Amino acid sequence: MSNPELDAPVDADVAIVGAGPVGLVLAVLLAQRGRTVVVLERQPEPYRLPRAVHFDDEVGRLFQSCGIGDAVRAVSQPAEVYEWRNAAGTTLLRFGRIGTGPSGWPFSSMFCQPELEATIEARADELAGTDVRRGVAVTTVDQDDDRVVIGLADGSAVTARYAVGCDGANSTVRNLLGIGVDDRGFFYDWLIVDVVLDEPRVFDPVNLQICDPARPTTAVSGGPGRRRWEFMRLPDESFEELATEERAWELLAPWDVHAGNARMERHAGYTFQARVADRWQDGRVLLAGDAAHLMPPFAGQGMCAGIRDAANLAWKLDLVLGGQADPGLLRTYEPERRPSAEFAIDLSMELGKVICVPDPVEAAARDEAMAAAVTGGVSEVPPAPGLGDGLIWSASPAAGEQFPQVAVDGRPFDDVHGAGWRLVTDAGKADDLDPALHAWFEGIGGAVISVAADVPLLTGWFAARGAHWALQRPDFHLYATAVDAAGAEDVLAHLRADLTRPR
Repeated sequence: MSNPELDAPVDADVAIVGAGPVGLVLAVLLAQRGRTVVVLERQPEPYRLPRAVHFDDEVGRLFQSCGIGDAVRAVSQPAEVYEWRNAAGTTLLRFGRIGTGPSGWPFSSMFCQPELEATIEARADELAGTDVRRGVAVTTVDQDDDRVVIGLADGSAVTARYAVGCDGANSTVRNLLGIGVDDRGFFYDWLIVDVVLDEPRVFDPVNLQICDPARPTTAVSGGPGRRRWEFMRLPDESFEELATEERAWELLAPWDVHAGNARMERHAGYTFQARVADRWQDGRVLLAGDAAHLMPPFAGQGMCAGIRDAANLAWKLDLVLGGQADPGLLRTYEPERRPSAEFAIDLSMELGKVICVPDPVEAAARDEAMAAAVTGGVSEVPPAPGLGDGLIWSASPAAGEQFPQVAVDGRPFDDVHGAGWRLVTDAGKADDLDPALHAWFEGIGGAVISVAADVPLLTGWFAARGAHWALQRPDFHLYATAVDAAGAEDVLAHLRADLTRPR
């Protein structure tokens, strides 16, 4: 490389471009592992208006692993059912999942993004090694075999061992690397309106989709005390006509929402799209969140997918930086995350194709078919696929599954035993393992947890899989399971070899 900055001292282990939820979660997870992180954000101040409004139980657990579980629960509210109705009010679909998910959080939670971001950033500020810099624009990205140099608009530069672009759909990092995107050809214009009502009001259902060809409309929670409406642009109106405050109030009027009883926080025209970056890694630079994948909002998985990216990357970067894993470990990132992200994109698009129907004849046929299939119950949301490739022992039963979080003496399992590499057993103990393997496991932050019979829900999980040992990765996916202590030793030995082999 011709850039002389490549010879400069390293400022941080990892440079993160973008201080949204994905970049901040990645910063927290790395800093909690003792890594130094510089976060570079183009905007001088945090974005104060709502955007994402939903996360699922797995992402709630990932927030918990950042040390902010209680704070996130305080700024979110469960929303169990998402009901779809036609213009006449006939139910076409009721889907969701009731109660607590396997990760120990509500299946679905609604929130206000500025409050959530403030919670994550406050946690980042508590941790030594994090440096969040706002009002800095990235202009260049150079790298060699040892480091990445990120040039800034003011002429300065930041040098790091690795860099991650978490800078959104129009990612500067992705563009500077020359990485293309696969556009799925999904384009619909919507007006998004976020409102704070002066008085509390009960909405039943909390989340509602109105499949009315005269105006497809979404009405959902925007987090505690807030509501969001989304109105699709019709073929005979312009984007400019729709995306005005005056038009927003007009569209809210049938809901008895007006300037006399509500405050409009945000109104914005937005084009829903579906895109995936051609590749998510270029040497020492990786992409995460909307920089890597973009999806319509209908499945509520846009931010969730990015948080999963951050959780997948954090522990891998930590092991590589610490010399405990071959750098090729990072090549498992995209194969592990892409299938889940593409599943969410495909699901979002299919839901959107049902919703975004402005033709009355087509809508009538849709309504007849869907209404006939309604049983009165709640249809479950299709679960995202587990890991089928990457850092798992695929020959092992349950490898790639999410390991559940149950309550232990009234507290979440992770709050009691911590998050990270966890070898959990309901029929053994650490003393059953080879001391050298156990010491190695502790060296990568691992711990052996014996649950015996005091956690019946977990022992039931083991029984259903014919196992008594389970090795959980730091992102809560299972590396492998085993029947006995000898099998658990084999699992640890396999992991040690897997981490250090070149890819």
